[in-house]
Amino acid sequence: MPDTGLYLITPSKFDLVEFTGQLRDALDGGNVASLQLRMKESYDEEIIKAAKVLMPICHEKDVAFIVNDRPDIARKVNADGVHIGQEDANIKATRDVVGRDKVIGVTCKDSRHLAMTAGEQGADYVAFGAFYPTITKISTTRAKPEILTWWQDLFELPCVAIGGITIENARDMANAGADFIAVCSGVWDFEGGAKQAVKKLNEAIRQK
Repeated sequence: MPDTGLYLITPSKFDLVEFTGQLRDALDGGNVASLQLRMKESYDEEIIKAAKVLMPICHEKDVAFIVNDRPDIARKVNADGVHIGQEDANIKATRDVVGRDKVIGVTCKDSRHLAMTAGEQGADYVAFGAFYPTITKISTTRAKPEILTWWQDLFELPCVAIGGITIENARDMANAGADFIAVCSGVWDFEGGAKQAVKKLNEAIRQK
């Protein structure tokens, strides 16, 4: 099985100058596959400004830049892809906006049916969760690690584990079959700093 990748998610609110430094530190800590810009409560102009500052930093390190929820903004800033939830635009409509060559990820919560449907409709990855309690977003579902194993055994489409993932439990998610683990506060709020968090997460997920 290939190594599990690290998928970072930004805080919903942050000071752009301060976070730019945090992001650089995080990306210096080790391998990161992608960064999702998730600014749920911000104006379009703020999201676009943040994307224009943060995306080049990601691309310098060959890190994919994903925009949460907003296919229109993903297209406007030429992001590498977009992540949509079940309450957002459907995959076909999203594909029409962002184009054929962009990544579309879909939140599937704890549902095997939603994940299979997303795959059939052309998603590039599916995300399961939350697996653990999380302060980042309100979660109405709790997924079990077995769903990752089930998906990995049957499908080639990558799966992402999300929700409350930290250095302490990242290895469990990797062992269960996650192709990527998504981490937010476990990096940005880590007491030792974002660089150390990424370093330790990489160590954890490679101890499978």
